[in-house]
Amino acid sequence: MHDGDALEISLPGPVSAVLSGLIAGGDEAALVGGCVRDLLRGERPLDWDVATSAPPEAVAARFPGATWDNRFGTVTVRPTDPGTGPGGAEAGIEVTTYRVEGGYRDRRRPDEVRWGRSLIDDLARRDFTINAMAWLPDDLGGGSGRLVDPFGGAADLEAGVLRAVGNADARFTEDALRLVRAVRFAARFNLEIDPSTDAAIRRAAPSAASLSGERVRDELLRVLGGAEPPSSALLTMERLGLLQVLLPELAALRGVPQSKALAGDALDHSLRAADALSPEDPVLRLAGLLHDLGKATTLADGHFIGHESAGADLAEAVLRRLRVPRAATARVARLIRQHMFAYTPEWSDAAVRRFVRRVGVDLLDDLFALRAADNVASGAREPAHGGTAELGERCRAAIAGDPLEARHLAVSGHDLVSELGIPPGRLIGRLLDRLLEAVLEDPAQNRRERLLGLARGWAAERVGEAGGFDDGAPAHHQGDDGVAASS
Repeated sequence: MHDGDALEISLPGPVSAVLSGLIAGGDEAALVGGCVRDLLRGERPLDWDVATSAPPEAVAARFPGATWDNRFGTVTVRPTDPGTGPGGAEAGIEVTTYRVEGGYRDRRRPDEVRWGRSLIDDLARRDFTINAMAWLPDDLGGGSGRLVDPFGGAADLEAGVLRAVGNADARFTEDALRLVRAVRFAARFNLEIDPSTDAAIRRAAPSAASLSGERVRDELLRVLGGAEPPSSALLTMERLGLLQVLLPELAALRGVPQSKALAGDALDHSLRAADALSPEDPVLRLAGLLHDLGKATTLADGHFIGHESAGADLAEAVLRRLRVPRAATARVARLIRQHMFAYTPEWSDAAVRRFVRRVGVDLLDDLFALRAADNVASGAREPAHGGTAELGERCRAAIAGDPLEARHLAVSGHDLVSELGIPPGRLIGRLLDRLLEAVLEDPAQNRRERLLGLARGWAAERVGEAGGFDDGAPAHHQGDDGVAASS
């Protein structure tokens, strides 16, 4: 298609109502941006964005319940009939006044925003030609209208090219996030980056260091949550010099040797691991991407001793920098720290229970999924017998029938205080830890009187050693739980 060609669209009712309301007031209104791109690709848009010549205060006044709380002229119009809105019952349609922008001193927000009257001028400020198209309606009832495409976005889509609007250097100077978005769009839509745009990204790559952690995080999670393999985007980021700026800890894996069935270094392995995990869980994919970060700092004599602990610490630092929520950060770090388990069928039931206790019931499925992805990335195969599948069955059996946490014990901290006469404090916690270790070794010990007897004996030993209850003594540490870690 080309600029001015007729284009028929099946509009959702709420979108048609917004366009109709704006046009009825004497203003121009058009669909713009990603929704037009998606329609030309034959996809149903998830979001519908409208641009108009009406100033934002007029838009807000025209639609009851509309909200406007930004200086960029974007008004959110919510469907009057909940449940009919595109994208969900609570979804809104964003209506933005045509605007002209000036200056981007912080490489993110325009220093000045002026309302405009020209759709073409509004499209000219956008990032890439595929996002700088619009649809002007002729007959809303029939869904007929015409394509407005002054920069050749439709032709670029058809040719498989990602091109900046106008001067590429200027576009990337305006907002450094466009550097990362270029990579994501190219991977998502299987586009080749136009040579002049490619060169401009390379020149501007150092400016990506100015991006906030939150903005980089959001783009990275979009890449990891996409249907296409994330390695495509990440390799392009490396080629353009962006990976080294935004994720230097990951880029440092390039050249770190691997002794795997599949060729490549530690970065290639990490990318394959991320690819092998489901896009339905981008945080788990993030764990796959970062699981071997520690290899860059622990290589010695062909081994990576302790790389799982070093990698977990590095991953935590990376995710804090990216402002990843605490729960997701903890999940990724725990997975990386535990990913080097080495199960054999000789493990005792007690060793399996300690493994479950150490990993956490909540993390087992994730850990086994990460191990499967690690195997795919290595070219390794699980044994027919005695592999992770067997461990999973034994873990599930332990979870179903055995005490694994202090709350499963037949006595509580309150029982120890009342029955043993020990004041509340750290000693109670230490005694509960020892009782749990005893029960993990032998679940038959989990009887009230037996546990009270054990606790009474241990408490007496501590009193004899310290001349009284000593809360400051170090906690008891169990020996090897039978779970080995390999390099």
